[in-house]
Amino acid sequence: MTTRIRWMALLAVATVVIAAAATYGVMSFLGYQERQSNPSAVDVVASTSPPTGPRVVFRNTAPGQGYGLVASVALDDPSGERVLTEQACDRVHQADRVTICLRTNRGIATTFEAVLLGPAGAELDSWPLPGIPSRTRVSPDSELVASTSFVTGMAYATVGFSTQTVIRGADGEDFGDLEDFTTLIDGETLVAVDRNFWGVTFGPDGNTFYATAASGSQTWLVRGDLDARTLTSVREDAECPSLSPNGRRIAYKMNTSTGASAHWAIAVLDLTTGRQSILGEQRSVDDQVEWLDDETLLYGLPNPDAPGDSDVWSIPIEGGSAPSLFIPHAWSPAVVLG
Repeated sequence: MTTRIRWMALLAVATVVIAAAATYGVMSFLGYQERQSNPSAVDVVASTSPPTGPRVVFRNTAPGQGYGLVASVALDDPSGERVLTEQACDRVHQADRVTICLRTNRGIATTFEAVLLGPAGAELDSWPLPGIPSRTRVSPDSELVASTSFVTGMAYATVGFSTQTVIRGADGEDFGDLEDFTTLIDGETLVAVDRNFWGVTFGPDGNTFYATAASGSQTWLVRGDLDARTLTSVREDAECPSLSPNGRRIAYKMNTSTGASAHWAIAVLDLTTGRQSILGEQRSVDDQVEWLDDETLLYGLPNPDAPGDSDVWSIPIEGGSAPSLFIPHAWSPAVVLG
């Protein structure tokens, strides 16, 4: 094969790839627009002012107008009317003073970004994401935010996926990528080139956080020290941690499957005793759970009968408790008490 023919073949392949990517972008955009075009399937009201009082903030996935927008319901009336904002997010989290929104900007050239919003909804900061949004958290004091996105792949069960997780201050300070922190697994520094980190949850002291570290097929729950820029292993087989409001427990998903397909159960670890309990949810929960209070968890599950839709479920951490539907047509919940 001559050099000219090789270049022509390469050009043909590149043209096909670009065309396929453009087609995917257009179809994704059209599908998103279609889900937004009809009347909403739930009671909604638009608001130009941020909601106040104890509430649950989430991504609205009800088909129709308002699909994909950040919404909220009163904490004591989760099935009631939901208030919509103008922000469209794939993942959202909120504390008293700031909101972090990870979103996909759909079009022929699809891009991804993180946007930090202040109390009145004004944009404080933004930064590009390398790929599909995955996890995000705001610290309890509203001073720190974390974002995780895929660099390659689009799910944690994908072979060879890669993530980027960064921590930033609400004041704009960039603490960097967790891959640049020193990671200690059982006292040994993890230097594997395939190491990945995701799913940050913050402690109340402005310095301590937890996250997932991974290399090969192994995952660890790690405790982070922001000042020392270190990550130290706590236990194996834990992903997407979430620290309880009182700081005594940490919930996470763990892969309980013995086969090729992952099945994630919800587990809760008592940080004082080291006792782990697995909750009674039998479905696979590929989410970073949120604490409703010190005794109850919230998490999202896709609706198997409606692509693009999902529901938020709750489950007490007491042994043997069953899950119950908490907010239909919702995703990425955040409990805000202020």
